[in-house]
Amino acid sequence: MTKIYHNPRCTKSRQTLELLESLKEEITIVRYLEEVPSKEELKSLIKMLGLKPIQLVRKGEPVWKEKFKGKELSDTQLISAMVTHPKLIERPIVVKEGKAVIGRPPEKVKILL
Repeated sequence: MTKIYHNPRCTKSRQTLELLESLKEEITIVRYLEEVPSKEELKSLIKMLGLKPIQLVRKGEPVWKEKFKGKELSDTQLISAMVTHPKLIERPIVVKEGKAVIGRPPEKVKILL
């Protein structure tokens, strides 16, 4: 089973989902703006991605610029910010068999399949 953390308004997220569908993957779609990941789920995703929390933050989002830009935030604070403001989470994230990748570009997900 392949899971995608998906934002249907995002072009890269839609392209990644289309790619997964074209490869006949069995997919679970998590619309993370509506089904916001818990802190523990986000920590698990970050670990699977092999990233630091700051690397998962979309720094171009208005909420980042207004509330967080220029501040020194701990990993715990960054994770809390992403849970409170899920638009800050980079997308799409694809998970399969305990591994994860960000679908930017969408073809990157092929390494999981």
